[in-house]
Amino acid sequence: MKVFLFALLAVLNVAAVSAQTMDAQVRVLHASPDAPAVNVRVNGNVVFEGLPYKGFTGYVPLRAGTYVFEVEVAPMGPVVLRETFTVAANVTYTFMAVGRVSGGSNPLQLYGYGDDPTPVMGQARFRVVHAAPSAPSVDVYASSPYLALSSLTPALRNVPFAAAGPFLSVPAGLYQARVTLAGTRTVAIDSGAVSLMGNTVRTVVALDPDRPGGPFQLLFLPDAN
Repeated sequence: MKVFLFALLAVLNVAAVSAQTMDAQVRVLHASPDAPAVNVRVNGNVVFEGLPYKGFTGYVPLRAGTYVFEVEVAPMGPVVLRETFTVAANVTYTFMAVGRVSGGSNPLQLYGYGDDPTPVMGQARFRVVHAAPSAPSVDVYASSPYLALSSLTPALRNVPFAAAGPFLSVPAGLYQARVTLAGTRTVAIDSGAVSLMGNTVRTVVALDPDRPGGPFQLLFLPDAN
């Protein structure tokens, strides 16, 4: 995956202005399980190239304003998704291509999520995004590792497809995340024991399997540190 940062700076006139200008910060995640590698265009210019499923970019600056985002099949198209978004100065965004190219109940769409990458001393901050089009609404449990689900209360309840939960904050340590079908104890995703470091912020994305019949999965995006 190539990032056309110089094209982004030159063509979109970002970050090459006076120090007083406050830009948005944007990144992109390819979360469509049946889409091939894609390019991302902004106002017609390729800024990210060859992004595979589960591939994500770093943050890049973008002048506040309204832009046309296009997702096209790499290397040369066609365009499969086109959306217009307005980004605000001094705001951080994650754009995710989610859903299925083949359509169905959760067809391919591009969503923009406002991030909050402000770390808290000694705490791990995280949020969960439901980006698995094959899964219904879910509950999310976060606990010390290997506790019985029957003893726990969901941290998030009934999260629908494409929704992002609020940022949660926990002390640094070992944790286990489990995603269940909403209202049940049926586990669809189990992270196992995960070490969450202090002064960090993460976006945790629930994704479809890589292959038919495979396991659902979690992808941890580094928002800060």
